[in-house]
Amino acid sequence: MTKLRMGIIGVGGIAQSRHIPAYLELAEKVEIVAVQDLNRSRAVEVAKEYDIPHVFTNYHELFDVVDAVTICTPNKFHAEISIAALEADVHVFCEKPMAISVSECEAMLAASEKSNKIVSIAYHYRFMEASRIAKQAMNDIGDPLVTRVQALRRRKVPGWGVFTNKELQGGGSLIDWGCHLLDLSLWLLDGPKPVEVIGTTYNQLSKTPNQLNDWGSFDHTTFDVDDHVSAYIKFEDNSSMLFECSWAANIKEDTTHVSISGVEGGVNVFPFEIYQPRHGTFMTTEAKLVEDPAKVDVLQAQNFVESCLGEGELICKPEQALIVTKLIEAIYESSNTGSSIKFS
Repeated sequence: MTKLRMGIIGVGGIAQSRHIPAYLELAEKVEIVAVQDLNRSRAVEVAKEYDIPHVFTNYHELFDVVDAVTICTPNKFHAEISIAALEADVHVFCEKPMAISVSECEAMLAASEKSNKIVSIAYHYRFMEASRIAKQAMNDIGDPLVTRVQALRRRKVPGWGVFTNKELQGGGSLIDWGCHLLDLSLWLLDGPKPVEVIGTTYNQLSKTPNQLNDWGSFDHTTFDVDDHVSAYIKFEDNSSMLFECSWAANIKEDTTHVSISGVEGGVNVFPFEIYQPRHGTFMTTEAKLVEDPAKVDVLQAQNFVESCLGEGELICKPEQALIVTKLIEAIYESSNTGSSIKFS
């Protein structure tokens, strides 16, 4: 069997904790043949640990020895590297978000179409068991009316990496974590077309001194990204979404919530439950699931690898990831202008 030759661009925490282990589980279909990082000593260390033959500091040189790349860099470089890979006839699997602007996403999509190479984005919540069951259950709740999304952490601003650097990341809690649940909810809803967004972003809490934070320390004097976001989204089919995400919500406990109310019933994702009127009463059906993050990573990697090999179809398509970025951009713009953003 022909194996997909994979290159890893950026060998920091997300590459080592999620992507490399997932590809190693799929050794019969994919082989990691190269790594690239501006920090050569780190790249050499990772290559040695995982017995990867090629090490580069210039990602352009890596394209000569691979069929596909996994991009694990700060958000600012997603589009630049993806487009370069596609122009070199290399498939692209890119960490979320797709890019930090709609125009960059559109350029990535155009490069993919021109090269006839695959682009997929690491929205791994789609591959969770609860999410996959909820997707099947959507047929049972009728036309969706209202979707409720909460991605809330009590006090967990990432104190490592570049998560609080607006220039490199493009934003904070929304572009880092809220994007996952935006993508998941849109996927469950079969991609309704957004027509209007109103949003508000906050960062006053994390700009105050003497922070209590569970995920390390950060400099409150240079904190320039959002730590809390709320939004209302209206879709072309007249359904709506109530959305909220936060790194620092000052609430009792962390909350990850997606629920959808439909004409004939409702579904909750975490934990999975479906609510329907039956037998003259209101019934609840639930599934007790224990999510295995490693399994989720492997399922995501497997879908990308098999799609590149012509053995499957992408579950997370770039056109869908583009819509997530459109909503993120609109929420930020709405907050900056103080008015709703309407899509033509």
